[in-house]
Amino acid sequence: MSQLIALTDATFDEEVAAAAEPVLVDFWAEWCGPCKLISPVLDEIAEENKGRLRVAKVNVDDNLQTVRRFDVMSVPTLILFKDGVPQLRLVGAKGKAQLLQELSRHLQPEPSTPA
Repeated sequence: MSQLIALTDATFDEEVAAAAEPVLVDFWAEWCGPCKLISPVLDEIAEENKGRLRVAKVNVDDNLQTVRRFDVMSVPTLILFKDGVPQLRLVGAKGKAQLLQELSRHLQPEPSTPA
């Protein structure tokens, strides 16, 4: 099951600002080949980092207000938000290892498991 959250102009602020963990937002389009390539990678990252990172998607064709607000000029664009504030912007499709490397310093620490 996908861990990705679909955001719209109407739900963006509520979901992103209210999140306890950082939120990686994927600005994508149905017609975008590279977007389709990184979608399963983002699914994996979301699954493997539950509790440390949330991953959300914004369809650029359906949510122009949010796209303009964050100056998204090309897709895919990934923006990492912490407390509702953009912290990191990545443009273009990247492999999982490279994405995780760029995100690592922004992730919450691993939740410790009680002994």
